[in-house]
Amino acid sequence: MIPDYQTLMKPVLRCAAQGEVGISEVVNKLVDEFGLSEEERSELIPSGKQTTFANRVNWAKSYLKQAVLVKATRRGHFVITDRGRAALSNPDIQINNNYLQQFEEFQEFRKRGKDTSVNDNESNENEVATPDEVLRKAHEKINKALAVDLLERIRESLPSFFERLIVDLLLGMGYGGSSEDAGRALGQSGDNGIDGVIDQDPLGVDQIYVQAKRYAEGNNIGPGAIRDFFGALSLKKAQKGIFVTTSAFSPSARQTAEGLGSRIVLIDGDQLAKLMIRYNIGCREEEVLSLKKIDEDYFE
Repeated sequence: MIPDYQTLMKPVLRCAAQGEVGISEVVNKLVDEFGLSEEERSELIPSGKQTTFANRVNWAKSYLKQAVLVKATRRGHFVITDRGRAALSNPDIQINNNYLQQFEEFQEFRKRGKDTSVNDNESNENEVATPDEVLRKAHEKINKALAVDLLERIRESLPSFFERLIVDLLLGMGYGGSSEDAGRALGQSGDNGIDGVIDQDPLGVDQIYVQAKRYAEGNNIGPGAIRDFFGALSLKKAQKGIFVTTSAFSPSARQTAEGLGSRIVLIDGDQLAKLMIRYNIGCREEEVLSLKKIDEDYFE
């Protein structure tokens, strides 16, 4: 299990007590000290630009710096202070946010970072999430609520609207190129079980056919529907098909699709909502928050 940033404060401070250290050096040393598995070592934060462990080590160092237990020396390097050595001198002291709260510099840092009228639970020693992890969890919670709302709206809409929505989504994802007529919803009797089609080239030689099922939650797609769609693709002499539903696929339905090869891609309700949010189909950006950090090159 990857330790939280407060658990890492004391080990980071111990590293600094040995002399000037680089943050990358500390990360590598503590990875071995905590005996992390290969999976834990390589786990990335959502941006994909840093490992979760390195991110937490950096936050631990940052909080120690705000409380003046360590101080920066040069780019990416730091040393322990007299205050930090005093903290390490007592092995019974648990170094966490509650401990750092006794220092005026840390209190000022906390005041600068928040409205003091808001109840702040971060100083609680049981709080394990870093500030950026808290923000990402809040973002995830907002998106989950949005996904539920999107699926409810789709289930309340007409079947023809759902079919057009799927075509819009696939075009938004880059399927069909730039042709204005690259995607169209069929949605009429005699379509042989096909609800939409995406032309992959200007002449429509290469096409992707779509099946869309607007079902209520719990009304899952079974293997029979997959076989019917496969048959419809065969009648069209199509090589590619996408089956989309607002519900889910039963395990046997997924096994059936896998058994038919890579011709059929399955998209259930959860994945559909995530794709709609990612490509702004049925939703739009209300506010953009940017996470920024110190540009070490600038100060170097």
